[in-house]
Amino acid sequence: MIHFVGAGPGAPDLLTLRGAELLKNADCVIYAGSLVNPALLAMTKENCRILNSASMTLEQVLSAFREEEQAGGSTVRLHTGDPSVYGAIREQIDALEEEGIPYDVTPGVSSFSGAAAALSAEYTLPGVSQTVILTRMEGRTPVPEGEKLSELSKHGASMVLFLSAGMMKNVQEELLKGAYNSKTPAAIVYKATWPEEKVVRCTVGTLAESGRKAGITKTALLLVGDFLGEDYERSKLYDPGFTTGFRKGDK
Repeated sequence: MIHFVGAGPGAPDLLTLRGAELLKNADCVIYAGSLVNPALLAMTKENCRILNSASMTLEQVLSAFREEEQAGGSTVRLHTGDPSVYGAIREQIDALEEEGIPYDVTPGVSSFSGAAAALSAEYTLPGVSQTVILTRMEGRTPVPEGEKLSELSKHGASMVLFLSAGMMKNVQEELLKGAYNSKTPAAIVYKATWPEEKVVRCTVGTLAESGRKAGITKTALLLVGDFLGEDYERSKLYDPGFTTGFRKGDK
């Protein structure tokens, strides 16, 4: 059995209970070594086979799956954050289905949630934004034409950029082509929830310079939008004058 497990954003205690149990009982763990906190591997049993997928191709990962399956063991494919966000799991799953190898997926806490926690922020503030865009800057890996950063920026929604910390100058230029301006609040969160977590608050206009001064070029999320500002409306749900299915408003 192959278990795809979300490792969470970094802190070992943010791994789900289900994920921890699968990790403890695994005969083989293939982990994304460039991103997953290696401290999680301390949960594995003594004779567990551990492989770092950072130096492996898809074909090599699939070969390791087959080898463990033929031996009757269980494999945990440990992906950073939640495997459904930039986890590259679809191509692995399709191959497993073709070969009839059983698998399941255990979700994890995404780093975009960890980053919001580090900032004590709420992405969906009433009167500010009710939409969160998770995206990345186009680099060596392209993005669909309609999802270029300059196009997505036109919405002015709360935005989180993955895999873009090394291109902050380009990010800043593209963001300013949309609804954001140089004073729009922004933040850089390096290794959210890790012991070495670092938070840099800035604006869209100072994003690249702030990242340069902090020496951050990778393993960081870029957060953009007025949800990081001071102004917002009170929630209707908890307004005493608002009637819900559970209570009657007093107005």
